[in-house]
Amino acid sequence: MGYAAVAIPEKIFFKIGEVCDIVDVQAHVLRYWETEFPQLSPQKNRSGQRSYRRRDVEIALRIKELLYEDEYTIAGARKKLQQDLRETSRLKIVPAQPAKEETFIREVPAPIIDEPKEDFEENLSEIEDYKISEPIELDDERREAIHNLASQLLELREMLSKKSAEDRQNFQRKY
Repeated sequence: MGYAAVAIPEKIFFKIGEVCDIVDVQAHVLRYWETEFPQLSPQKNRSGQRSYRRRDVEIALRIKELLYEDEYTIAGARKKLQQDLRETSRLKIVPAQPAKEETFIREVPAPIIDEPKEDFEENLSEIEDYKISEPIELDDERREAIHNLASQLLELREMLSKKSAEDRQNFQRKY
């Protein structure tokens, strides 16, 4: 009755539908688990959509294992999950296959900086040495990877600006 190892994609944030596909449960089940397990607490973006981190996905997979495979009750699974999280800083979820190496990412040597230079033109010439001389051809896979990265960065920016606004609001309430 064991479950196969689940591969979690290398992403920063996941939408609820993506987490449902990975964990293989319906969205209402995930939302219910959020009410029962305080460890499972995805952030919400400005529009109120849940943004799960990799850690949240790992916790959801562990909850499913405790409830469905080990047949714990909700209360028992909550206690066991708390115990597991105290004992280890990371849950033991092994990806089914290693992440593939992206061939379109190039290593750029770090510039050697002796002393900061006062002259902007001298610094500019050093920076130009690191420009890519030939344009990179974008196929569909590279274009999709860049699009995914851009959308994750935008979502991260939204979350940071929301957090910043909340911090400002909390600061104003204190004083």
